[in-house]
Amino acid sequence: MQNFNYYNPVNVIFGKDTIKEITNLIPLDSKILMTYGGGSIKRNGVYDQVIKALANHNVVEFEGIEPNPTYETCMKAVEVAKKENIDFLLSVGGGSVLDGTKFIAAAAKLETENAWDTIMGVEGVAKFPVLKETLPIGCIITLPATGSEMNCGSVITKKATAEKIPFMSALNFPKFSIIDPETTFSLPKKQVINGIIDTYIHVIEQYVTYDVDTPLQDRQSEAILRTLVEEADKILSDPPQYNARANFFWCATQALNGTIQSGVVQDWCVHMIGHELTAFYGMDHGASLAVVLPEMWRKMKSAKTQKLLQYGSRVFDVNESDEEKAVELIIARTEEFFKHIGFSTKLKNYGIDAKEAAEKVSARFAERKTVLGENMDVTPEVVKEILLNC
Repeated sequence: MQNFNYYNPVNVIFGKDTIKEITNLIPLDSKILMTYGGGSIKRNGVYDQVIKALANHNVVEFEGIEPNPTYETCMKAVEVAKKENIDFLLSVGGGSVLDGTKFIAAAAKLETENAWDTIMGVEGVAKFPVLKETLPIGCIITLPATGSEMNCGSVITKKATAEKIPFMSALNFPKFSIIDPETTFSLPKKQVINGIIDTYIHVIEQYVTYDVDTPLQDRQSEAILRTLVEEADKILSDPPQYNARANFFWCATQALNGTIQSGVVQDWCVHMIGHELTAFYGMDHGASLAVVLPEMWRKMKSAKTQKLLQYGSRVFDVNESDEEKAVELIIARTEEFFKHIGFSTKLKNYGIDAKEAAEKVSARFAERKTVLGENMDVTPEVVKEILLNC
């Protein structure tokens, strides 16, 4: 096992009818900026619950944080936060709203007008900016996917340059996160599928690398993956089933709260390639991951064989004796799972030309001198080959 530093201060309030608890979670003398997206929280009743719970608080609203939150929109919220002397941020919505709110929390405390360069940089990989202060954040999370409700990470898109880049700061852990699985009942099915795949591949990126003797973390990862496979049909059932949605939400939170990554080797090249597909083509995040993962595995399978075989055996019960056949069967079973829940694994089915995508993404990585993967062997040329096969 590798050395690690694990820290997670988030107060998680999980279960039915828990939104009302924010009344006592935010100090009465705080001036709150409530951030949310396109209005779904007004249609599903979450907005009304929040406003009722904060009836005695001073609340300013900022609506319009989009899926794949943009720097441009976040900076408008920063202007509001500074003008109104906001001292607490409340994110209400999915992981995108919370990701945007984390950026707002950091940028609102900067004196520079160029918050992008200060916080995000230009590397195109996860950055750990040295921030002296951020605004405190609380969240009511309504979509299981990013795990942002229990981590300090965020992913922001700069529309002007078609860049999508993650950043992390220990100052950006939410003070609290309220998770009521019933808030997911009104979600469009496509969003739920995106969340399942995002959660699934969050785990994969921390698990299917190479062995460093971490049996506990492996079993924890496998438990999340197997739960998603076994519960998928229940998660997507109509009408929604509370227990299935609750299990899904806790899987999503556990997938990226730092627990399973402690002491292990991580990859993240699928996410980094997927981010570029979203930045260039507006592709749904989960769909981009579903497309990239199988072909990344086929290209890099020699370095991942041991973990792929373990994953296949423990998650899909694949026990083929021929390793070559077993690996291909495991990749195929993973693709079948993605297709079963409703997402294609080929770019053409999303109206994207693979050759064009391969050229664009590999050129960007070459320009940044970006090399990915747990062995730092996924070069821009390898990225090009992977995408050509997508």
